[in-house]
Amino acid sequence: MLQPNLDLEAWRKVRLLCGVDEAGRGALAGPVVGAAVVLPSGIEIVGVCDSKKLTPRRRQELFSHIVTKALGIGVGFILAEEIDETDILTAALKAMRRACERLALRVEPDLVFVDGNQKIPDLPWPQEPFPQADAQSLSVAAASVVAKVLRDRYMEQLDASYPGYEFSRHKGYPTREHVDCLRRLGLSPVHRKTFRPCAECGNVEVHHIPIT
Repeated sequence: MLQPNLDLEAWRKVRLLCGVDEAGRGALAGPVVGAAVVLPSGIEIVGVCDSKKLTPRRRQELFSHIVTKALGIGVGFILAEEIDETDILTAALKAMRRACERLALRVEPDLVFVDGNQKIPDLPWPQEPFPQADAQSLSVAAASVVAKVLRDRYMEQLDASYPGYEFSRHKGYPTREHVDCLRRLGLSPVHRKTFRPCAECGNVEVHHIPIT
């Protein structure tokens, strides 16, 4: 169960607390997605916790509550090609920074809580990173849900564009089914070519043509 102690303490000092998290860091295909959420001070949303601990249906339900009650939400997508050009940590931090920047177009945070042990580079607002913050901060947990739901929806759209890879089932993560698809079809344009086992399939000719 979520213990939002970090938020309760922060709300005594600031009004606009932003929680930031990402989804898709461990996937073989698709983007890494960052989300930034500012909730009203003192709010409670029952059931919100680390998105990985929720069923898809429950995530969707909580997503609707978060979107309705949030003072502001920002989202940042970093696509597979850009991930390959840098590395996944750099890309994840960039996705979270982009999410914060888009959030600030509507509401500028007083303080940013980041899930992880690293600060977001070049962020113009005060920030504090916390490992496993999605278990201690309602704001970060809400961002976790938003990032996961929107990334899953994106992967379901990719499933229609790249049939055969079953993106709607595994969402790009390295399941046995996904690895079997890779070996059979080769890489699609949305795969992260520097990730194993994608790199091991790099010499496989891609016969699949995306639907346009």
